[in-house]
Amino acid sequence: MNYNKISPLKNESRVAVRENTAPQNMTRALLLLLTIIAFATLFLSPWQSAIARGAPDNFVDLAEKLSPSVVNISSTQAVPDEDETRAMPELAPGSPFQEFFEQFNNRRREQAPETPRVSVGSGFFITKDGYLVTNNHVIADASEVSITTSEGDEYTAEIIGRDTDLDIALLKVDADEEFEPLKFSNSDDIRVGQWVISIGNPFGLGGSVTAGIISARHRRIRAGPYDDFIQTDASINRGNSGGPLFDMDGKVIGVNTMIYTPNGGNIGIGFSIPSNDVERTVAHLMEFGRPIRGWIGVSIQPATGDTADSIGYESTEGAIVGDVTEGGPAEAAGILPYDVITHFNGEHVKEVNDLPRIVANTGANAEVEVNIWRNGEEIVLTLVTAEKGADEAEEEAEKEEAEEEKPVQNEILGMRISPLTDALNEQFKIPSDIEGLLVSNLSRSSDAAQSGIRPGDVIVQVNQRDVSEVDELEDAIARAEDAGRKAVLFRIYRAGSYFLVPVKMPRDE
Repeated sequence: MNYNKISPLKNESRVAVRENTAPQNMTRALLLLLTIIAFATLFLSPWQSAIARGAPDNFVDLAEKLSPSVVNISSTQAVPDEDETRAMPELAPGSPFQEFFEQFNNRRREQAPETPRVSVGSGFFITKDGYLVTNNHVIADASEVSITTSEGDEYTAEIIGRDTDLDIALLKVDADEEFEPLKFSNSDDIRVGQWVISIGNPFGLGGSVTAGIISARHRRIRAGPYDDFIQTDASINRGNSGGPLFDMDGKVIGVNTMIYTPNGGNIGIGFSIPSNDVERTVAHLMEFGRPIRGWIGVSIQPATGDTADSIGYESTEGAIVGDVTEGGPAEAAGILPYDVITHFNGEHVKEVNDLPRIVANTGANAEVEVNIWRNGEEIVLTLVTAEKGADEAEEEAEKEEAEEEKPVQNEILGMRISPLTDALNEQFKIPSDIEGLLVSNLSRSSDAAQSGIRPGDVIVQVNQRDVSEVDELEDAIARAEDAGRKAVLFRIYRAGSYFLVPVKMPRDE
């Protein structure tokens, strides 16, 4: 009986059909299973490969491939012999013999013989024609720089440019042969826990290969204005400075620059400069001989609890503007003191240290949008960056403590306050166009002193209100107290700069 030709399927016919088509169903199931296996093999192979590559059996192939591109660097500095320049006994200021001994010491230093001092480090080629990268501190003050390749060939290197802030130097070797250059990876793509290897010249032992993982990203260790280090536990020691940190593709993801150590040796905490920062500054050094960084002309402070509360800003993210440089890009864009910069050129300013790095990386002559919080409103301004001066540095002049006996003094929040006069301006070297109230002295135990206010400071604003009379200061403090503020925000003038200082309101006993 041909069950397949039965049209109306009854119970018995259904049973017959199932029995008859079972081999076909098994075939279909088998085909489906094979299809699934094929797709799984296709899509999971890269994932499995990534896992295998993330935990390699060894680093032999990478080490053999990359070592020829890494060099040992020796720099020679001529320094005066210490025995010949040993300091004479210090004399009290005003001593009739002070000038004599200073001149005598200067002559001894000028005439002292110079003893060469050699420091060692690492570096790596980035072009076939001999450009190579290292740390600036490896070749700082060098009168001569030489490199040695893994083959033992020695060359003299020329210093093309330096970036002292990032601690990067670009060198050039002139030779007839071509070198094996390394490529930079995108350091934004690295992940904590991934494998890395380092090749360098620790303690003069060239060609040393070590391995580890990425321990952390975005480390800030107060080494400079643009801290953003990669932390690794790959063994890095003295002499590894300037050497490359590689990912498993053999690309440079960082330049080893320093270690944390209590004894001078490796304890598993090393720091590398991210490759994106290195690649950017190397391009500038190659083209201009100097780094090109953006500058906008503001002094900034963290949005700490008291400062944020004083201006009604309900967050600790962002950077509060304490001062705006006259004639700078920020002033031209309309940025004001007390503004909070929350985003710059589309990047989130989460911490105050983020802004200098973001602005610097933006470069000069770039038109960007700046997101500002001001008096409870979010506004967007357009700004054109300028170039940061190579030798720009903030200098703060120290002032002597004011004499306690001053006319018209008032005790406010632990500070002795006086209106400015011509005599006080001259005594404390305050420009005549500065208007405000002088802090002539203050209690060391006061919150004002703990917050950083010093004798000689000038209070120019309180809670964004100008003050030049004592009663204006008292009124501003009373308004803050009535508003339930935990702190009052002072804008202080000191030695040519302005900054914001929150001072806690007095507590009821």
